[in-house]
Amino acid sequence: MKILSKRLLSFFAVLMSIIMLFPNVCYAEEDLIEQAEQRKKIPIESNLIDNWPAGPEIGAESAILIEANTGVILYEKNIHAKLYPASITKILTALIAYDESDMDDMVTFSYDAVNSIDWRYDANMGINPKSSITMEETLYGMLVGSANEAAYAIAEHICGDGGLDAFATLMNEKAKSLGCVDSNFVTPNGIHDDNHYTSAYDMAMIAKAFFSNEYLSGISCTPSYHFKQTDTQPKDDMAVYAKSKLFPGKEYAYDGLVGTKTGYTDKARQTLVSCAQRDGMKLICVILKEEAPYQYTDTIDLFNYGFSNFTIEYVADEDSRFQISNSHLFNTDVDVFGSNKPLLEISPDSYIILPTGSTLDQTECKIEYDNLSDNEYARIDYYYSDTLIGSASVVSTQNKSPLDEEIVETTENQIYFFNINHIIGIVLLVAIILSGIFFLISFINTSKKNKKKSTSNKKYKYKNKQLEWKHLK
Repeated sequence: MKILSKRLLSFFAVLMSIIMLFPNVCYAEEDLIEQAEQRKKIPIESNLIDNWPAGPEIGAESAILIEANTGVILYEKNIHAKLYPASITKILTALIAYDESDMDDMVTFSYDAVNSIDWRYDANMGINPKSSITMEETLYGMLVGSANEAAYAIAEHICGDGGLDAFATLMNEKAKSLGCVDSNFVTPNGIHDDNHYTSAYDMAMIAKAFFSNEYLSGISCTPSYHFKQTDTQPKDDMAVYAKSKLFPGKEYAYDGLVGTKTGYTDKARQTLVSCAQRDGMKLICVILKEEAPYQYTDTIDLFNYGFSNFTIEYVADEDSRFQISNSHLFNTDVDVFGSNKPLLEISPDSYIILPTGSTLDQTECKIEYDNLSDNEYARIDYYYSDTLIGSASVVSTQNKSPLDEEIVETTENQIYFFNINHIIGIVLLVAIILSGIFFLISFINTSKKNKKKSTSNKKYKYKNKQLEWKHLK
């Protein structure tokens, strides 16, 4: 009886502890939900654009939706706020790993890498110290299973003795090269550090590069991965499973998903980077600081908003304001290279993003000559209500150097692209003709002077002869 009484007392003590703790848990959850509700009041900057489709109110503190190929921002909410990324950091680590190593490199997991995390809470792949797997397998561990020790091992593999500090330098250099302006990266896996932060805008720029890489994008769209048992990796049951609920068969499955990466820490809260494609349009969504499961519903709402309210417009054949021709002074039936094609054209692959129902006539254009790619002679930037909606590249049809032809002249209603080769040829021809005329005039003047001088000499000789005759007389 005494033993039973003690057990009953222990049971009631534990029960009372749970009862006392439970309200605190409920209050904490309610507080987090209330914070998310308050975050819905943060202004959505894209909703302030004239005639722009109104985007949804969401509980994320920061969010962005961009078109993946052009980088055009379709939805923006507090996109430059500096927040913690958590594990979505790993898409940047993956980009560096792809750039700095071969996929068949053997990555050895050091004791420091394996024990750098809290195995009770931090995502991991369960690999043993001193085990080695390929870089490709390591990327699957990191991107599918969000394994923190995999990110650590990648940093060690790439930077050797330089370790995490050297890798952080690589991360920040890479981020800057991709157009990031708000970030400072410290860890390769996103485990919390007060000095490790980014923004929705910066993560969108990183995701733009990540999802343009079909290899990495394909890994991020893998729901699970099983590691093969080898001599250097003896486990036969090691597998990882993606946490994202956007995958097919999951609760928030999204049709057209290209890839996705989740993140979470107590301070970062829920973070999510995803990419989806429908009807030729490829969108990237970044969610920072949201509460579960709303990072998924926010993403779905933004994807649906983008696909429903915007369309792609190819400008090469549609924009009548631009003419690239060879008529009269700047055009012949066959040019000096034997071609009857214009030497310049708007790239047929160039397109802009328009709000559904809008037309090209509602856009304004600006021609840029700075910061061009190697094959661009000029760039036409398109604006809708003073918002950049895409660019069109002016390229050569003849594979000439940009130094050969570059003149663009604007009139009130139309813009003409002229062939500078023809202009140079005309200038040279005019110069030759003028030189000939000057030479002829000079020759005529010289002849006249010589003739006049000859006549003068004859008169002088005649006078001398007359003087000599008189003298003889």
